[in-house]
Amino acid sequence: MKKEYNFKKAKQGAIEPSTAVKTRITIRLDTDILHWFRDFVEQKGGGNYQTLINDVLCDYIKQKGNSELLEKIVRRVVREELRKTA
Repeated sequence: MKKEYNFKKAKQGAIEPSTAVKTRITIRLDTDILHWFRDFVEQKGGGNYQTLINDVLCDYIKQKGNSELLEKIVRRVVREELRKTA
């Protein structure tokens, strides 16, 4: 181990740059839903619960195949959440 390290050319930020395919967002989920996904991933031997949530949403969209239905659900959820904050 060196006595001193030179960090003049070091870069701050994520180790792996984010891909253009995914977008970072903040989302509020029910605590029991979040615990379920985390527990499920842990029971299966590890992984990423966020990826699992993404996969479940993708599967749901593929099964329904109806973007109008998804839009209707999202609008309903947003209205409910706005009522809660008012």
